[in-house]
Parts: sequence; C-alpha cells; structure tokens
Amino acid sequence: MPAEPLEIPTAPPPGTALTPPEGLTSAEAAKRAAAGQSNRQTADPGKSVPRIISDNLFTPFNLLNFALALCLALVGSWHNMLFLGVVFSNTLIGTVQELRARKMIQKLHLLEVRPMRVIRDGRDQACAPDDLVLGDLVVFSSGDQLPADAVIADGVCAADESLLTGESEPMSRRPGDLLMSGSFLTEGRVTAQLIAVGDDSYAARLMRDARQIRSPRSELMTDMNKLVRLVSRVLVPIGILLFLEQVYLLGLPVRDAVPKAVAAMIGMIPEGLILLTSVALMAGVVKLGRRQTLVQELYGIETLARVDMLCTDKTGTLTTGEMVVDHLIPLDADEAELRLKAADFLSAFEADSGTLRAIASALKGTAMHRATAVLPFSSARKKSAASFDNGKTLILGAPSFVVTEIPPAAVQATESGFRVLLLAEADGTVTDEQLPPVTRCLGLILLRETLRDSASDTLKWFRQEGVSVRIMSGDDPRTVAAAAKTLELDGYDRIVDCAKLTDDELCAAARDHVVFGRLTPDRKRILVDALKKAGHHVGMTGDGVNDIPSLKAADCSIAMASGAEATEHAAQLVLMNNDFNALPAVVAEGRRVIGNITRTASLFLQKTLYSFILSVLNLLIALFLPMHYPFQPIHLTLVGALTVGIPSFFLALEPSSERAKGNFLKRIILKALPGALGVVCCALAAMIANNLGVPEDISSTIAVLSAGTIGLGNLVLTCLPFSKLRVAVCLLMTAGFASAVTFLPGIFALHTDLLQTSHWALLSAITAGGLAVLILGTALIRPALKKLESAR
Repeated sequence: MPAEPLEIPTAPPPGTALTPPEGLTSAEAAKRAAAGQSNRQTADPGKSVPRIISDNLFTPFNLLNFALALCLALVGSWHNMLFLGVVFSNTLIGTVQELRARKMIQKLHLLEVRPMRVIRDGRDQACAPDDLVLGDLVVFSSGDQLPADAVIADGVCAADESLLTGESEPMSRRPGDLLMSGSFLTEGRVTAQLIAVGDDSYAARLMRDARQIRSPRSELMTDMNKLVRLVSRVLVPIGILLFLEQVYLLGLPVRDAVPKAVAAMIGMIPEGLILLTSVALMAGVVKLGRRQTLVQELYGIETLARVDMLCTDKTGTLTTGEMVVDHLIPLDADEAELRLKAADFLSAFEADSGTLRAIASALKGTAMHRATAVLPFSSARKKSAASFDNGKTLILGAPSFVVTEIPPAAVQATESGFRVLLLAEADGTVTDEQLPPVTRCLGLILLRETLRDSASDTLKWFRQEGVSVRIMSGDDPRTVAAAAKTLELDGYDRIVDCAKLTDDELCAAARDHVVFGRLTPDRKRILVDALKKAGHHVGMTGDGVNDIPSLKAADCSIAMASGAEATEHAAQLVLMNNDFNALPAVVAEGRRVIGNITRTASLFLQKTLYSFILSVLNLLIALFLPMHYPFQPIHLTLVGALTVGIPSFFLALEPSSERAKGNFLKRIILKALPGALGVVCCALAAMIANNLGVPEDISSTIAVLSAGTIGLGNLVLTCLPFSKLRVAVCLLMTAGFASAVTFLPGIFALHTDLLQTSHWALLSAITAGGLAVLILGTALIRPALKKLESAR
C-alpha cells in the first residue's frame, strides 16, 4: 500500500509565541542555534572514503579468496596464488570507480545558496538560510523561496505552492496566514515569523519521508543476489568434498589435493561478474553526471534502461513553463484601445507572475492613468483588478469568473487549447473583495506555453526506440492536447478528462489514451499503477511534491532539479539542467550500461557453470571411477583472464541502444551454458584419458588448452556481429593466450614440452568436440533466448 502523504498544515501550532517587530536579538538567536533550533537540516553525507575502501576490499567473495590463498600458502603452493593479483586489481578498479562516482555526486549537489533578509536587533540584515533560527522575522519579497515554515506578521503577497499542492495559480496570503517551506512568492513583500525550522519544517519532513519510502526495484540486483546466495551455499561443501576425494579416494598428498580443491572453488566464484556490474553502473553514474544527471540510486540506471512507457507532465517538461501571448481578439474595443487599457492595468502590478510577464513583454505601452486601488489575483477568484484615477476599474481573469455570459470567441479559443484571459472595464472602484459590475468586455488575450526546443525531436526519438509517451497533467485536457499536437506526439487526439472518470474507468482509460487532463496527484499514481499492471516498465518525470506518489509508484523516477527538494529525494535520477531533451542521451547511457552487462555476464558465468558441473560430476563419478581434478588455480587464472576478465571490460565500453528486456538471470545462464558444457566435455575427456594411461601433467595441459580454446570460441560468438573493437579484442586475447602457452608455460603450470604427436592429435579431437558442443548448443538455445527477449 502507498504511504499516506504528509498533511499540509493550515494554521500555526497552538501557543506560537510572537516575536516583537524589532526581531530577535543576536544573543537570543545564538542561544536558539545552540539549542538545536536553527534551520540547518541533518545532511546525508553518503559513504565515507574509508567505508568505500572497506566495502570494496572486504566483500564475501574477497574474504573467501583470501581464505583460499591462505590454504595454498600453508602447503607452499605459491605460484597458484597469482589469482590474488586479479582480486586486488578488481578491488582497486571498483574502489576508484566508486570514488569517482562519489566525487561527481558531490559536485552536482553543490548549489548556490541565496542569503535571506532577517530582522535582528531591530535591523534588516543578510543571513544564510542555514543560520536562521526558530522565531526569526524574515523579510520575503517576490521571487524568494521559503526555507522554513512561517506565519505572516505584516504585508500581503501571492504564494506559488504548486510544488506542494499541484495548484498552478498563486494563492493570496495575508497576516496570520501560513507560508510553507518550498513555496515561493510571486508578488508582494511580507515580514514572516519562522515557526518550524530545520528538520521540523514541512519540506524537511517530506524529504525524510521520500528517503524512507524509496526502495530499489532492480531485476539485475535481485538476480545477482540469487546467484550469490546459490554459489555461497554450494561452494564450500563441494570444495571440502573434492578435497576429501582427492586425499582419501585417490591417495593424493595434501599439498597436491589443496590446489585442486581450491581451483574448483575459485572457478565457481563469479567475483568478476559482481565487479563488472558495479564498475559498469558506477561508470554510468560518472558519464551521466557529466551530462548533468544526478544518479541517486545506482540501480536506477538499470530501471531506466528497461523503460518502455514514459509518463510526463506538460508544464516544465514538454514546455518551458513560460507563457507567451499568441494573439489578441478585440471585442468591445479595437486593438489599439485594448493595448492602451492593458498598459494601464499592467502599471498597477509588478510583473512577477509568468502571465503578467508574458503580457508585459507582448503589449509594451505607456500607462495613461494612475492606479488608486488593486485586488491581487487569487486561485479562488481566478481574476485580479485595479482601479484608476479616471474612475474606471480594469478586470483581468478567466472569462467565466469575470462575466456571466462568456463571449463565443473565448469558448472557441479555449477549445483550441489556448489559455484565455478577458480584459473587462467597469465603472467605480474596487474595495476589498468587491468589484463593480462590468460595463464593457474590451477583448481577449490568448496565451500559450513556450514549447521546449527539440521537444518534438525528443518525442520522436522515444517513438523510434519503442518507448510510448503518456502526458499526465492537472490542466485542461484540450490545452494539453494542443501542445501534444504541436509536438507531433502520436495519439495526441486520444484525450480524456480524468475529472469525469471513476478510478476503475481511469485504469481502463490507461490502455488506449495518450493525453490525461485534470489529474490529481493521487490519481497520477493510480494511472502509473494501471500501466505497470498492464505489463509496462514505467518511467515517471516530476518536479513537485505533488508528484511524489507517482514517482514512488513508477519503476524509474526522474525529477527536475528546479522542483521541490523533497521530489529530488524521492527520485532515482535528477536532471540538474531541468532539460527534458536530455533524456534520450540519459536513456541511451542506461541502455549501454545494462546491454553490455548482459552481453558480457555470460562470459563470467561460463566459468562458474563449468567449475560447478565439473566438480559435481567428478564427485559422482568418483563413487565408481575416481579421477584427478584437471585444473589448478593458476590454470583458471590464465583462462579466466584472457577469455573473460580482460575482454569483458573492453566490451563494456561499447555503445548499445537496445532496450533492456527479458529475464536477466535466465538469459545469461542460457548464453553461458553451451560454452560451459563444451569445457566440461573437454575436461571429462582429458580426465578419462588420464585414467586410460595418459600422464596427469599431459592430461591437465590438454584440459587447460581445450578450455582456453572453448573460452575464446565463446568470446567470438559473444562478439557477433563484429565491430572493429570486437575484432580487436578477439585477436588480442587469442594472441595473448597463444603467447602465454608458448613463452610462459612454466608460470602457468603447463607441460606443452611433454606433448607428443599423439597428444596433439588427442588435444585436437577433444577441442573439436568441445567446439561442436559450443556451436550446436548456441544454435539450440537461440529460440529460447528470443522468447525471453520478446518478454517485457
């Protein structure tokens, strides 16, 4: 069940002590700060550098590797401890990458802090938001954002609370009214007393709530944990049984049995897979950071790569949020008079709201009369008014709130998607909430939101990449549809007014509608849940506190940095440049990371599978025919490094634009299985040859060479279709393996010098059989892979 949203206070706490007009004294402020009543919030420092180093060094698999190395040291098998070099290299790479990601995140979190104006010791002085204390008198002007909850002591203003409530129109506020942290003033100037600061403020409580409820929904992490748990449960028992078999059934001395048991256990540890996943994700964090995208949850990159349905708001996402005047429609006045009257009206107000700025920018003119009284705009009235020294009052607002009989031109313009304002004239003067009756409808001012540059190209990119887009807005669906039509969004005409639907009807509408208007925050969440139940991986963008329920419900949540801070904490990704058009590059990076992890993970799992299968078969066959385990740790170090470890990190750098889909664990197991079976067949053949009289050193060398060849063959198949990078990787790894076998056989415990013609023939036959198993198995699993990849 979704968490209940925090209730927005509507009145100051009972018993709130009033601060005198001269404000607190410096001594009182210092005393309150020392008592923990400052506006400084408890910061989340993230992982420290020592913690990062410790977490990368002391992983369960690293500790197991260290224990196995100790076993080898106790029997003097020093050359078999070369695998520790890989362990330390992996640890170093993981640590450096996480430190880079941490640095990038800290860099993106550094935001400019605007000082506030506070009254202390009877003086108006500058003060950092963190240094404000409970009870401070703070002067807020147009454009200021509230850093704490406050109650107005003096003055009137209009407060934009859209980030908190979703209400797009500013609310009129007077002495005694509350101003909530996170809202900001659009007009007016007030002196307000802080009544809740720091962690007690509404915004801070929202952020805590957002942190607590955010939880990863990662298929990759879930499957990795399953794999780790499975390996952890079987690895040690199999290693012990294999050791006992080598000592008691085969009669090997302990110094020979330990390396064989250790080799089987090392082969089953997928430490490279865990490292590859972490490094690839953290590299994605760094790259996305360079694109001004803050990744707050590592596995958010994966959920982003799986998105096939993107839900977005209109205002601030597809549009800039700025209004522009499209054109005027004169009614009882001609256009020249309409422009003059508009200039008079604008002279009475500060052009602080987006609407007034747009009108002032388009209708530049000189006021002919002086304002004598004003009535500020409020969301309840949907209009504002100003009286002038000529005895006239001008009223600007939504037509239905200005006159009882709406002009037909206004109805037609609204249906076309414009925001329509009516400028009317009345005889008399405005008093408080009372307006004189309208005598003339001067004309209509038609406004529209400015669309983001390249927003149409962005929507086209999503369509081409198989991602459907749904627009969810609290605005009139006709207005939203007009913007969607201009942006050439597929299905822009499939609109629905959600205010007219029940919850069940809304869920049904999710299947075949594209534009959803008049949505409340909680019904956005219902719509996201409906899309998820339909089998979609849903991404959600938002900027206000009212978007938190739907962001929490979505598989991947994306916030705009210009929005509420609580919204950022509820999101997995934050677009620091507030640019919707940056999403294609962000999605592409997520797909690249997850695509490459999926492609190369099967290489790592191949070693785990053949070590596990070979060990189990060895134990079962030992009941009837004891056989020597063919590998030593140094053998697997060579084969693993050149057929898995090194090539996987090169391949992880490749671009990939395919949407992540299908079951990750099933896919990589299927892909790894043919190669693993090929190696098992070769190793079993070498073990049987040993029982038939081939010396153990030679049969072991045959097993290693055939395993390396199978590994290289699997690498080639993984790299299909070829690119320049993939060809280069395959050639370099083949050359590296051949060089190690030819020039460094002693280091890797290979006895190629003992191989005779018959042994080379045996090696060729065994390897050919293993390659046949690899190729045939790859062909057989292809239908199953396609079926998995076709799943959402």
